[in-house]
Amino acid sequence: MKVSTFAAGALALGISAIIGATAGPALAADKLLGVSWQHFREERWKKYDEACMLDQLKKYPDWDYISTDANASAEKQSADIETLISRGVDVLLIIPYSTDAVKPAAQMALANGIPTIGYDVQVEEEGVFYLSFDNAEVGRIQARGVVDVVDKGRFAYIKGSPTMEITEFVWGGQVEILTPYIERGDIEIVCELYSDGWLPENAQVNMEQCLTANNNMVDAVVASNDGTAGGVVAALASQGLAGNIPVSGQDGDIAALNRIAKGYQTVSAWKNACDLGRAGVDIAVALAEGTPPDQIEGASKFCGGPNKLCQDAIELAPVAITRDNLNVVLDAGWISKEELCAGVDAVPETVHGKNPPAGCE
Repeated sequence: MKVSTFAAGALALGISAIIGATAGPALAADKLLGVSWQHFREERWKKYDEACMLDQLKKYPDWDYISTDANASAEKQSADIETLISRGVDVLLIIPYSTDAVKPAAQMALANGIPTIGYDVQVEEEGVFYLSFDNAEVGRIQARGVVDVVDKGRFAYIKGSPTMEITEFVWGGQVEILTPYIERGDIEIVCELYSDGWLPENAQVNMEQCLTANNNMVDAVVASNDGTAGGVVAALASQGLAGNIPVSGQDGDIAALNRIAKGYQTVSAWKNACDLGRAGVDIAVALAEGTPPDQIEGASKFCGGPNKLCQDAIELAPVAITRDNLNVVLDAGWISKEELCAGVDAVPETVHGKNPPAGCE
């Protein structure tokens, strides 16, 4: 693979990415993998997903890589995808910022004969392959983690972006676990708020408003990812409540795992984004080389989107990470012990128990 950087003019059109390379003489690639990222504001996208895509692509020396960063703009992402199509990509991965707004651009790619994959977030469009984790199970992991600590009281949902279908998949799993508690009167939902763009600052504002509206009488928070969990914990800390209230998340962000070690966060539904990135490359190459979508190894039909459209799909399994199994992410090399355990000794005890947890001993 060859190294290439786009000029400022190209960047203005939305291309913010690179063509990855191995060491040695540059060779002209026969094929081009295009990726349209929603943004790089979450740690995982650049550090794990993209890094592992580029590493996996080294297995395919006749392939190059080009990507764009929509910077959390649905309009920009649509323009980005048109640019990638014009660049002649042979296969396209889309991480949508808005699952509805991106559909016309996905249709354009398909009309140009470009195999298209909805990566991590569904693009519910005929002919688009869907690659993600089992997001309903993510929600179940989150809700189970919280009720394992507190199974009665006043709960808050701090949800993800209202423009992404994955938000509802995750929330559906949460509801599945909490509904029996709600129906028998053990749990009352006192807040249910969307966080635009899944951004921590938006989640923090939501949680601050929730605390104000309820005179700080909130017993648990089911937050939908680690970014929103970070915003929730910041809001709780401002009221002296951090560590007293269970909080969920997902992704296994470094900061979130450190919060779990300290006792400020209860659980993260770890989605090994490196596995997803590698799978994305393998599936993309297979599709571009003519493998029918329903013959991709491990593929099945996913029909769980809002419109119940059945798509060829692969869903990987998330893993519940709590203070009791932090060794899982340590053993995987996902995080160093220094990163995981930083500041743990300064937090003697929380609702989750005394520190340090086993992973930090």
